[in-house]
Amino acid sequence: MSGTIMKISGPTVVARGMEQTRMFNRVAVGKTGLLGEVIRLRGGEATIQVYEDTTGLMLGEEVADAAEPLQVELGPGLLGAIFDGVQRPLNVIASQQGDWIPRGLVLPALSRARRWAFTPTVRPGTAVAGGTCVGVVHETAKMQHRILVPPGVAGTLCKIQEGTYTIEEPIAWLDGDRPLTLMQRWPVRTPRPVAERLPPIVPFITGQRVFDMLFPIASGGTVIVPGGFGTGKTVVEQTLAKYAQADIIVYIGCGERGNEMTEVLTEFPHLKDPTTGLPLMARTVLIINTSNMPVAARETSIYTGITMAEYYRDMGYAVALMADSTSRWAEATREISARLEEMPGEEGYPTYLATKLAGFYERSGRVRCLGETARQGSVTIVSAISPPGGDFSEPVTQGSMQVAGGLWALDSDLAHRRHFPAINWKRSFSLYTQSLDPWFQAQVASDWPQLRTELAALLQKEEELQEIVQLVGIDAVQDQERIVLEVSRLIREEYLRQNAYSDVDAACPLAKQYWMLKAQLAFLGYCQGMLKNGSPIEQLLASPLRSELERMKETPPDSCVQRAQAMIEKMQQELKT
Repeated sequence: MSGTIMKISGPTVVARGMEQTRMFNRVAVGKTGLLGEVIRLRGGEATIQVYEDTTGLMLGEEVADAAEPLQVELGPGLLGAIFDGVQRPLNVIASQQGDWIPRGLVLPALSRARRWAFTPTVRPGTAVAGGTCVGVVHETAKMQHRILVPPGVAGTLCKIQEGTYTIEEPIAWLDGDRPLTLMQRWPVRTPRPVAERLPPIVPFITGQRVFDMLFPIASGGTVIVPGGFGTGKTVVEQTLAKYAQADIIVYIGCGERGNEMTEVLTEFPHLKDPTTGLPLMARTVLIINTSNMPVAARETSIYTGITMAEYYRDMGYAVALMADSTSRWAEATREISARLEEMPGEEGYPTYLATKLAGFYERSGRVRCLGETARQGSVTIVSAISPPGGDFSEPVTQGSMQVAGGLWALDSDLAHRRHFPAINWKRSFSLYTQSLDPWFQAQVASDWPQLRTELAALLQKEEELQEIVQLVGIDAVQDQERIVLEVSRLIREEYLRQNAYSDVDAACPLAKQYWMLKAQLAFLGYCQGMLKNGSPIEQLLASPLRSELERMKETPPDSCVQRAQAMIEKMQQELKT
C-alpha cells in the first residue's frame, strides 16, 4: 500500500491515501526511500516522522508502507557492533561509504554472510515455547549466545541439527513446517514479555565507593545522573561501563556532542575488560546518535537500545544500559510534538513527557525469564540528564525523579575541585537501601548498614560545623569538633573521591570499601578517645596512622584489608594503654 506526500515540515511529513496503514508502521518516503514511522492517523492522512534529512523531498512523491512496525534484528553479531538510532551498522557504513551516511541507505544490521557454529541443547520431539533455549552460539570467546524460541511461538521440534549457519538459515523446524533461525525481529516500542518480575534484593555493584556504600541501586533498578555542563556525566557512565558488574553493556549516545562520541568510539575498542581481560567491546553494544544526526532517530535510539538489552536479559544475563543523555531524547520529543502542533506543557515539552519517561524506565527490572524457571536476567538503567544551567527543577529531571529508584546528583563545585565522582551526597538518594541491606549483611559484613549510617551522620555533622567555622574561624571551635572536621575531610578526599586513571583505585571491591571506611571511622573514635586522655590535637593530626589512611586507596585490595585490620587493632591497643 502506498500514499503521496502532501505536506513537509522538517523531519515531519504528512501523506494522503494511507487509509490502510497502522500506527507506528515503518514506511519508505520519497524516491530515495527515506526511513520513517507513522506517528499520527487522521482519516486517510498519516503523519510520519522521518529518520533522515528531508532536504530535497518534494510534494507528490510516493510513500510506501512496509505493513510492519519499526523492528530491530536480534541475534549473534550484536556485541562489538556500532549502530545508529535505527540500527544501521555504522562501522559497516564507514567501511563501504566513508564518513558520511547517504540518504535512504538501507543495510542489514547483522551480517548475512558470517557463519556461526551452532550447538543444540535439545533433541527432536521436545515441546518448546517462547523463551526456550534450543542451542548456543559462542558470540565471543567468553560470551555464550543462547538461541531462544521467539516469544509467542510454540510447538514440537521436528528437526534440529548441529552445524555452521548464517543468521537467516533454518537451524531447526517446528511442527507445521515452521523454521527457526539464529535471528529474530522485535518491535522496538513493545516490551519483551517475561515470566515473572522479581524483587530488587540484589545490588548492582559499580566499584565506586560513593555509590555502593551511600547510594546503592539494585540490579534491575533505575538511577538518574543529572548534572550541569562539565560535571562528569559521560565520565561516570563510561566508568560504570568499564567496571560495573554486568555481563552486557548497552551504551546509548543520544544526542551528545560529536567529540564526546568520537572519544567513546576511539577508546572503547582499545580498553580491556578488567574481569575477562578481553577487549571491552566484546561485551558492549554501542548505539550512537550525535547531535547533528536527524532528531527523529534520536527519539528512537533509546527504544532500540532497551530492546537489545531485553534480548540479552532473556538469555539470563545482567545487562546495564547507559543512556547519555535522556535530556537530548526529551528535546527530540519536544521538537516532534511541536511539528504535530500539540498542546505544549512545561517549558514546551509535550504534556505526556512524564508518561513516556515512565514507560522507558519501567522496561528495567530483574526477572524470571520465559522458557526456563531457573533462568534469571536483569536490565539496569543508568540515565544521564543534562538540566539547563544545572537546574534540577526542570521537567525532565523532575519527571525522571518520580519514577527512578535512585538519584546520583552531580555537583559543579565538586567537579571544579577535581573531585570524582562529583556526587553531591546531600542531594542524592537511593530507594533501594533497605531492600539491599540484607544482601550486604550476608555477603560483606553484618554492620554494613551501621557504617553507612555513621558515615552519613558524620558528613551531616561536618556541614553544620563548617557553617560555624565560616562565622568564627577554625581556632574558635573545640578540639573534639576540629577532629570531626579533619576526619570528615579525610573521608571526603580519600574515600568518597576515586582516581579514574589509577589501575588500583578506578574500581574498588566491596571488601576494600568496607575495611577502608571501618578504619577511617575507627580513627575518629581513636582521636576522640586520645583527646579525652590528654593527648594534644597537633600530635594526633600528625599521627602516622593518618598517613597510612591517606595511602590506603592506592593499596591493592587484599593487602588493604590486612592493613586496615592491623590499624584498627593497633588503635584499640593504644586506647587501652
